[in-house]
Amino acid sequence: MIIVTGEFRLPQAITREQARELFLSTAPRYQGMEGLLRKHYFLSQDGMKAGAVYLWKSRADADRCYTDEWRDFVRGKYGTDPSMTYQECPVVVDNVLNKIISDA
Repeated sequence: MIIVTGEFRLPQAITREQARELFLSTAPRYQGMEGLLRKHYFLSQDGMKAGAVYLWKSRADADRCYTDEWRDFVRGKYGTDPSMTYQECPVVVDNVLNKIISDA
């Protein structure tokens, strides 16, 4: 599994409610996306940085998502380009499902 953190500085601060509405408007795009296990949206406390933490089955799955078209979509929605960080994720503790998940 791989974790990708995508984040961007916003042109101006937004409220939690504004972020919630923005995030809900894009969330359906990710439902059923091949290889995407989870997506967690976030907003910084000062409302100036937003993004998401994605959990993917593989790097190949993540790479299929983050295309030029996707970057254009993000830029159009939030007014800035995202920065992306990739990290290996060998184990997940899921307390909602009461499971420990490993990619091995």
